[in-house]
Amino acid sequence: MVAAGERRVALVTGASRGIGAAIGRRLAAEGMAVALNSHPDERMVTLAKQVAEDIVDAGGTALVIPADVAEPADVQFLFEECERELGRVGTLVLNAAATVRRSWTEIGPEEWDRIIGVNLRGAFLCSQRAFRSAEVRDGCIVTVSSVLARTGAPSALHYGTSKAGVIGFTRSLARELGPRGIRVNCVVPGAIRTEEEEESFADRAQTDRAALRHQVIGRRGTADDVAGVVSFLAGPDSRFMTGQAVGVDGGWTLT
Repeated sequence: MVAAGERRVALVTGASRGIGAAIGRRLAAEGMAVALNSHPDERMVTLAKQVAEDIVDAGGTALVIPADVAEPADVQFLFEECERELGRVGTLVLNAAATVRRSWTEIGPEEWDRIIGVNLRGAFLCSQRAFRSAEVRDGCIVTVSSVLARTGAPSALHYGTSKAGVIGFTRSLARELGPRGIRVNCVVPGAIRTEEEEESFADRAQTDRAALRHQVIGRRGTADDVAGVVSFLAGPDSRFMTGQAVGVDGGWTLT
């Protein structure tokens, strides 16, 4: 167990912007030292550094570590850097994701492998590296899926498939790690307004209307809405929860 007064270390993958950035800020505000993983792309690294700067300016501790979570060597580097600079990861948030909107008839094998690689293989590689040792007897993992795992994903077959896999991965890993006191839960966001959405869809009003048609709560979800649930799943109040997939979708899956 983490000793009283010992700083807990969180690693958040895909933390350059949107949901991942909000999660990093939230966990840092709650006193965790946070490693912010970004894709090695220069723009993503720059965005992650701004998130880290915000955390440090607010009195927290943050470190940016660029790595492609689909690549074993990158994952090894990611954890070695985190352990060297901050300490052992106790809270692992698996948010890194890739998606491309395309008809399923136009998806090639390479693109399929890339989406599955980041979204599902990455979750496996990071979890295994963090908690493989039988000596690790505490900690938690929070995975990030999508409402499209439950409803289906038109024009994103590989994305929807990978995110459904994340839920299955969460449940199976919870059974593997539960006897060691390590919890594994999943957050399942709905239509969350993020920077990526604003870049992808020019007509914001139309995007809002399309999202709200599916919901019973009459506003768009925010990255902070998701971060709050991740904080709960990473905290002591959820200590008797594992293997759960918690929807944060404004009631989308009620209808």
